Amino acid sequence: MPTNPIPIRTDLPVRPAPTENGTSSPKSPAVYGTRHKHTRSSYSESSPLTAVSRNNSLSFRPLKRSTPSPDKTIAVINSSGRQAASLIRIATAVGYKVRAQLRNLEGVIATEVSSNPNVTVLVGELYLRNQPDDEQDVTANGHLPGIVVNKQLISELFSGAQLAFINTTFYGNEVQIGKAIADVAKKAGVQHYVYSSMPDHAAYNPEWPSIPLWAAKHKVEDYVRQIGLPATFVYTGIYNNNFTSLLYPLFCMELKPDGSFEWQAPFHPDAKLPWLDAEHDVGPAILQLFKDGPRKWNGKRIALAYEYLTPLEACEAFERGLGRPVLYRRGPIEVRVKIPTGYREQLEGLGKLFSLSNNDPRKQPPYFGDAELEQRCPDDALALWEGPRGLEEYAREIFPLEEEANGMTWMLEEGEGGALAFEDVTGPPPLVEGEDDDGDDDSFDEGLVMRGLKRDEEAWLA
Repeated sequence: MPTNPIPIRTDLPVRPAPTENGTSSPKSPAVYGTRHKHTRSSYSESSPLTAVSRNNSLSFRPLKRSTPSPDKTIAVINSSGRQAASLIRIATAVGYKVRAQLRNLEGVIATEVSSNPNVTVLVGELYLRNQPDDEQDVTANGHLPGIVVNKQLISELFSGAQLAFINTTFYGNEVQIGKAIADVAKKAGVQHYVYSSMPDHAAYNPEWPSIPLWAAKHKVEDYVRQIGLPATFVYTGIYNNNFTSLLYPLFCMELKPDGSFEWQAPFHPDAKLPWLDAEHDVGPAILQLFKDGPRKWNGKRIALAYEYLTPLEACEAFERGLGRPVLYRRGPIEVRVKIPTGYREQLEGLGKLFSLSNNDPRKQPPYFGDAELEQRCPDDALALWEGPRGLEEYAREIFPLEEEANGMTWMLEEGEGGALAFEDVTGPPPLVEGEDDDGDDDSFDEGLVMRGLKRDEEAWLA
């Protein structure tokens, strides 16, 4: 007899996981084990969230018919990044092949990608130094004498590829690299080219400053359009995963002595911002773009953000997820650790764009530059993937795990009487600005590799 499909549920709120007695509290995270509160996520089949959350692929999904594996290969760069790794996981799980460029094989994400049997890995930088003893900072904005594009690696990457997901970063001349990748993709006959772009705010309003890393992406997007590649452009919101209690700039969720958290940033507290769990939600959205193809999406921009929240609302969501106070404080971007030159220039631009002198939330420039594009949050994204992980769920399930992996201990089990011993919550001493960090500051990319004190591969807003 035919089986009626299970209806897709789209009206379910994100709920906290039930406790052992079957109840749940929006202010108190669930306790799952004897030592650590956050040992299961919605990825786990045994997670209690399977029964209550629409964000789990095991819940409320129609029965699937047997379908042949897709006979397609996707070219991906910077494959240890949040966006790329998210796509690689889901695409290879359903049968796509991937040709992935990795800067190196260090870290848990690079290990995951390189050990995937459906991935062919090409290890190397997208840039080359003409002189082996050249030690200039390749993240600096502008002309980089003696730094050229690694065209051989790029050509090898596209061998046999029909699709491409490209998220350039500030290592090497991003515009030159972006143009070279587009040229090779066109020559290889790529059928659908998805580029992770961002705006040049000055193109929308001459009174707004250009933000270096985003303006470079905007130039690459213009070039991709110019040469006629069948392409789609995704604009990604602020990563939920950017938050850390380590003292990194802009998204430090600083742990206070009383166990609360505080986030300081220049954004107006009442102005909306787009948010995205890149690790969880980029992959399914990009995969749907490939399935629909350029006939539907060619030339279009996608606002890839699943929540549109003010900083105050974001902190409220974090507070519900963590079950402890989270305060937003409007203030300047503080740089207290060593960061690449390119990212420092980016932060300076952001400080000007989101000026502390602006007291009217209606006058804050749209994060995506284009007000019309930003108004499509979150509808654009939900049209591609309807099972996102919001900030509250991220704070409850994933943030504590990443924090513990970075050496923090605030999320450990409650002490006697159920009270957290806040005087005992500790973490590693932060690196201070200018302090030697083993010379690894050039390993920032767009993904997070947790290794001791470092957040090694993060191009923060890319």
